Amino acid sequence: MIDRATKLRWRRKIKRGRLQVEDYNQSAEINLEKNLFKRFHRLNDVRRFIFIWISLIVLLLGITLFQIFDISQYYQKTGYSSGGIFYEGAVGLFTNANPLFATGDVNSTVSDLLFPGLLKFNQKNQLVGDLAKSWSVDASGQNYTVNLRPNLHWQDGKPLTADDVVFTYQTIENPDVQSSLFNNWYGIKVTKINDLTIKFMISSPLSSFPDELTNGIIPEHIFASIPATQLESSSFNNIDPIGSGPFKLASLTTTQGTSTAGLNERIDLIPNNYYYQTKPKLSGFNLITYANEADLLKAFTSQNIQAMIGMNSIPNSLIKNQSVYTYHIPITAETMVFYRNNSSILSDVKMRKAMSEAINTQQVMSQLSYPALPVKGPLLPNMIGYSSKYDQVTNNISDANQILDSLGWIKKSDGYRYKGSQELQLSLYTQNTPDYLNAAHSLISQWQKIGVKVQLVKLSSLDIKSVIAYKTYDMLLYSIVVGNDPDVFAYWDSSQAQPNAIPGLNLSMYKSSVADDSLAAGRTRLDPALRAIKYEPFLQSWQADYPALALYQPNYLFVTRPRINNFNPYMINAVTDIYSNINNWEIKQVKITNQ
Repeated sequence: MIDRATKLRWRRKIKRGRLQVEDYNQSAEINLEKNLFKRFHRLNDVRRFIFIWISLIVLLLGITLFQIFDISQYYQKTGYSSGGIFYEGAVGLFTNANPLFATGDVNSTVSDLLFPGLLKFNQKNQLVGDLAKSWSVDASGQNYTVNLRPNLHWQDGKPLTADDVVFTYQTIENPDVQSSLFNNWYGIKVTKINDLTIKFMISSPLSSFPDELTNGIIPEHIFASIPATQLESSSFNNIDPIGSGPFKLASLTTTQGTSTAGLNERIDLIPNNYYYQTKPKLSGFNLITYANEADLLKAFTSQNIQAMIGMNSIPNSLIKNQSVYTYHIPITAETMVFYRNNSSILSDVKMRKAMSEAINTQQVMSQLSYPALPVKGPLLPNMIGYSSKYDQVTNNISDANQILDSLGWIKKSDGYRYKGSQELQLSLYTQNTPDYLNAAHSLISQWQKIGVKVQLVKLSSLDIKSVIAYKTYDMLLYSIVVGNDPDVFAYWDSSQAQPNAIPGLNLSMYKSSVADDSLAAGRTRLDPALRAIKYEPFLQSWQADYPALALYQPNYLFVTRPRINNFNPYMINAVTDIYSNINNWEIKQVKITNQ
């Protein structure tokens, strides 16, 4: 049995334990009240404190990431590298890449990329060697010697030599071939000196002759066995062309276009491993043809192609698109109003003077879709012989009115002039394109102010060639390509105003013995200073005779997306000059580290 003393001891221990538990509970309640419940009102302060620290941490991370990105941008930039296929679109059809027959944007583009010439114009519009390493002329000015680059090859691996050059020009001179270059080469003798040297002999000195050496050279081993009359229809012109240029033909495919007007063609070109310069940086060049400008523009807008050539204008939506690059490249050409000097009214030089002085040419240029360079005479400002003292006189409306009054053309109440019952009315022919029409409307409104009624006749590109051939206009608003050389004989010499003249490009039917002698003398002198002197009488006569109204230098429109690296032409003589350095074009963008 448990004695009483033991029971009392256990009771005391149990009681102490209960008291300790009560003390613990009471202490816990006091501590909870003190350390928890009484601090609940400070939770907002704690949350604000935590939020501030988290925000600081996020801010520090953001700053760190921004610095890393910014530093990487500092040490990296967007660059270009080799690769990528360039897709270009044009209106037309591909029929012939042979440079002896190629005409139009499509054929000329393919021809230029497959068949280089002896010489070419670079991006600065300077004449430089292409297949030719050098060229020279003797003291007589009648014998030119051209030296080829060594180790030239056709794309099939066969050597390209002087034999090919001689064959090309002798073929051009063959009338049975019917080359479009025939008139330029008639009577010129071409001989081989050795495998790398060719001699050209012309009947009389011609300072502009080197410009004629830019046409493509064709392979003798391909075309020599083909009869002259069948040369233009040979499959080697469009199915199996063998060239020596930066590219070669890989394939030609035809599909039904979106327009009912015709088919789409795709001409796929790939780099030519035998090209004498560095291999093109582009992986390929694809030219796609379209039936009309609407289809071409639709393909560009939907990004099926990366460039457009041959467009007259583009929508404002594309002009404002920062990803689209629009190049307005000046052409060595002149847009003029050609007065037909043998017409009943415009045969009087005073009448032509009044028509010219009535025009503010800057006002005409402001109507164009591009910023154009002004032209003030038959020579461009960068040409040998140009002098501002022979600039045409324009923008003198009071003098224009006085001249017409003196000629008996009286302004009546309707605002137009009459001589008796005859109304002073003339026709202005031009091509049906936006810029030509805008310029024409500006001209007509200005002539109306001096009482001259002008009827506008709009023509297609095909119809205007017929009008030019037969000279059926009073006035013609048109552009002539004068090139880099001041030899403008074809446009202003009296011989070119004859009915049987070839090519007959004297569009004003201008005749002046003083101008004729000056033009003949200027084109036969090789010394630039002497040439400038010889051209002065021509410029004086042109200024005094008002055979035409010079307006502006037209531009060639080239639209791309993306930007082409290493493409920046200063001025061009022909549309294919834009490809003068195509082997250096780059379109593939990459990130590169600054050194």
